[in-house]
Amino acid sequence: MAFFDDIMNKLKGDTAPAETQKIQNTTPILQNVDVNAVLSNLASQKKGKFNYKTSIVDLLRLLDLDSSLAARKKLAAELKIQAGPHGSAEQNIALHKAVLKKFAENGGKVWRF
Repeated sequence: MAFFDDIMNKLKGDTAPAETQKIQNTTPILQNVDVNAVLSNLASQKKGKFNYKTSIVDLLRLLDLDSSLAARKKLAAELKIQAGPHGSAEQNIALHKAVLKKFAENGGKVWRF
């Protein structure tokens, strides 16, 4: 899960690509990281408005990750999300929920999923 690993690493504050992280950690773990606090802090440091609590695109943009349709397709494939056509609101909502669920499964504290 290279793309999802990149998301997790950004939340943990790791700057090395997922491939490097996999050598150090076989599974990136958030270990009780308050995901909302981390994202809120990032949003306060950046200009612009980020609706990361409901938008997968804004969540990825906030983490300085690729939020393009191609990137979201890759993430959907990694997380096995099949909801609506690629790029549709249905798929984006399902993808956002899946990412939050994965945060929680990996020890992160999330607001909902």
